[in-house]
Amino acid sequence: MDASLLKRNNVLDVNPTVANIDITTAASDWLWAVFAVMALSAIVLLVLGHATRPIGERAFHELAAALCFTASIAYYSMASDLGATAVPVEFIRGGTLGENWVDVGVLRPTRSIWYARYIDWTITTPLLLLELALTTALPLSQVFGLIFFDIVMIITGLLGALTPTRYKWGFFTFGCVAMLWIFWVLAVPARKSASHLGTDFHRTYTSSALMLCVLWLVYPVIWAVCDGGNVITPTSEMVAYGVLDLLAKPVFSFIHVMQLSRLDYARLGMSSSKVSDGAHQGLLKGDQGPTGYGSSAAATPRPSTAVVGDGNAFHHTGAANTDTAV
Repeated sequence: MDASLLKRNNVLDVNPTVANIDITTAASDWLWAVFAVMALSAIVLLVLGHATRPIGERAFHELAAALCFTASIAYYSMASDLGATAVPVEFIRGGTLGENWVDVGVLRPTRSIWYARYIDWTITTPLLLLELALTTALPLSQVFGLIFFDIVMIITGLLGALTPTRYKWGFFTFGCVAMLWIFWVLAVPARKSASHLGTDFHRTYTSSALMLCVLWLVYPVIWAVCDGGNVITPTSEMVAYGVLDLLAKPVFSFIHVMQLSRLDYARLGMSSSKVSDGAHQGLLKGDQGPTGYGSSAAATPRPSTAVVGDGNAFHHTGAANTDTAV
């Protein structure tokens, strides 16, 4: 068969590389494959949530779908050789083909830094932490702390990658300290909080948190030999990060939601309120009231039940000062 008739990846012809040290067509092929897996995973997670969970219990599936969908956009960008900028390297090593940079007239080569990846992580890593934190009944103050230090970790990584001098390692250190704080919260307060929900929740949380922490420990190592030390090529970088992202996002999410499917969501107090459920039922029945949410639900207050941290049900009748704990 004529080779010209075969489909080929000509991304680098359409969107030329921006740096001396950059990806190859093989790297782009790999990134397209990761993009496809991320996008398909997002769709499957959404369908799975709608097929297996009632309307008030799909938060974990939708969080997982959102982070996979976000990652698919980032990988589309990188596969298209977009979302990168050239930064002079601190450590000058051989080129992709082993050439001597001085011989080819380049005194200080540049390397592609993929800011699209860091934008992805700024969105997806907090969602991953929420997937975990919401199974622990962790106080909101500590959840906010988790998200804050996670964003610090990602932004300092980006700042370090964009820094062409040894000062990048200061940002790297800030990011590692933030990561250690996250690990401490997941290992101590969150784990203790999960134990109050029952042995099953504690076991599920512990296994999921351990998996995520082990995977996250590898990211700074890859950063150090790529954006930091310019030790391995961008093509190897894409393979390494791609494998990690596949394990830490779709694989982790599928395992996590499957484990949670055997547990009682009511203990998390995350189901939609009765008023909200009634509104949905009214819409499904076609009973439209003046509010547009179903006349019966809108006109008549209905008792609601929520679960508080100690496992007790708390009933609210809609009247002032008539709540009673049972």
